[in-house]
Amino acid sequence: MEKIKEITKKPLFLPIICMILVLLINLIRSRSFFAISINNGVLYGRLIDILNRGSEIAILAVGQTLVVAVSAGTDISVGSVMSLSACSCCMLLAGYGNNSVTTLAVPMVVGMLFGVLMGGACGAFNGALVAKLKIQPMVATLILFTAARAIGLLLCNNQITYIRYDKYKYLGNFIPGCPIPTPVFVAGVVILVVALLLKKTALGLYIQSVGINSRAARISGINSDVICFACYLICGVCAGIAGIVASSRIYSADSNNIGLNFELDAILAVALGGNSLGGGKFNLAGSIIGAYTIQAITTTLLAMGVTTDTAPVYKAIIVVIIVVVQAPAFKAYLAARKAQSAHVKEAA
Repeated sequence: MEKIKEITKKPLFLPIICMILVLLINLIRSRSFFAISINNGVLYGRLIDILNRGSEIAILAVGQTLVVAVSAGTDISVGSVMSLSACSCCMLLAGYGNNSVTTLAVPMVVGMLFGVLMGGACGAFNGALVAKLKIQPMVATLILFTAARAIGLLLCNNQITYIRYDKYKYLGNFIPGCPIPTPVFVAGVVILVVALLLKKTALGLYIQSVGINSRAARISGINSDVICFACYLICGVCAGIAGIVASSRIYSADSNNIGLNFELDAILAVALGGNSLGGGKFNLAGSIIGAYTIQAITTTLLAMGVTTDTAPVYKAIIVVIIVVVQAPAFKAYLAARKAQSAHVKEAA
């Protein structure tokens, strides 16, 4: 019993259980959900689709986790920043004013780096508002939430810009000869780099210290403003990378649809990962599991025949249940009920 109690108290216990429950529902409903095949040299299947389509959410969840931990607020602009980064990249690759090209105006790497840098610039803008001007995070990021898509549309001359260049499609689809979707590798690299940064440096400790009590952290010698700014900068870079991947999937820049509502999934991934939205301690692994859990829920609903228009309703219900189960108040209620039950048994 003691070992079971220790396991249940682990930070990743509930996120993993939530993921297992979603997969069990699919196992009961249809075993074909877990079927994996190779067609034309690449892997296909629902599980592969979850790993593939969930990659952008996982990348966003990495940055969102740091932002929530350091500022006790959320960055609601990440979806729009994805769109702006994609538009910036495609505009540069195609040349301003062109809406469909087969040859690139600049090297592909230059265009992609420009898109990621644009995401970093957006993150720096948000970080300056929150860290320096002390604007509430949701209000500060609301600016780019509303403006970034419009800026991207202006960069693309109010049209969808298509990059009909085969190598540009590799990042969001498959590299020839590799059966695993490229976005899985991109997400893995982002997660690995940030995880090493948090583990091999004191950044993770500084983030938690600032998130728990920024004033005390500042008195102890930690520059709270710089740490907060750095987290928003990293979040913007993550959004930029996710935007390039999303653009590569459809080899174009669709300002109205790329990253649409992804900010909500990123925030939910952090919550499902067992992280407190009040800042302080955080668990990056939990957020990653939460991101793929959300994608698993979406894939499950679509496999059950739920339309894309109504899927968010069912997903919201499921997510609310999962979040309530993980809520500290609900845990306290269960503990109180358990203690009361034990007291009644002893009295009897």
